Amino acid sequence: MRITEIFHSIQGESSWAGRPCVFVRTTGCNLRCAWCDTAYAFHGGEDLSVDEIVEEVGRLGGGCRLVELTGGEPLLQHDIGELAGRLLEAGYTVLCETSGSVPVDRLPEAVVKIMDVKCPGSGEAESVDWTNLGRLDPGRDELKFVIADRADYEWAARQIAERGLGRFVVHLSPSFGAMDNRQLAEWILEDGLPVRLNLQIHKCIWDPAARGV
Repeated sequence: MRITEIFHSIQGESSWAGRPCVFVRTTGCNLRCAWCDTAYAFHGGEDLSVDEIVEEVGRLGGGCRLVELTGGEPLLQHDIGELAGRLLEAGYTVLCETSGSVPVDRLPEAVVKIMDVKCPGSGEAESVDWTNLGRLDPGRDELKFVIADRADYEWAARQIAERGLGRFVVHLSPSFGAMDNRQLAEWILEDGLPVRLNLQIHKCIWDPAARGV
């Protein structure tokens, strides 16, 4: 597998925010979102075997039992299902953040899938594979929309209503440096939208441009 970095930090997003977590960031992505904060993962990285990755996760995390597979787009990696299965067998809770542009069923069912639905402001809204909704478990998996402006917010609100996404935990995340946190919070309150405001807390703790956190 091609890996950009493996590191131990605080989970900054989703319902798991605030938890210590080991991150496995894969290399390569099929999208080019306008607000991407991990473009360094598009290229480079190093080739590691599944065994080497599992060993490094254990070494870095110590007693930490939460792992997130991220990228780039982790589902582009041929061995991602095998890696996730090995981590589950070792007793880890495994999260995977994916754009949803690739079928999520290449992951074991027990993996918590966090589908980052791309709004128009990302420039990649046409990439969303909506059939993935049928592959997700509303009792376990989650959806996230990164909001850059009012148009993104209204688009996300329509998807939530028209596609019945309220059956999932849904996060609206302000695009860092572009969308005002308070403004997004006020829109959510005004409309009574059935979502959670999701701030990237790791960027509140460390330099937003820092890697490995």
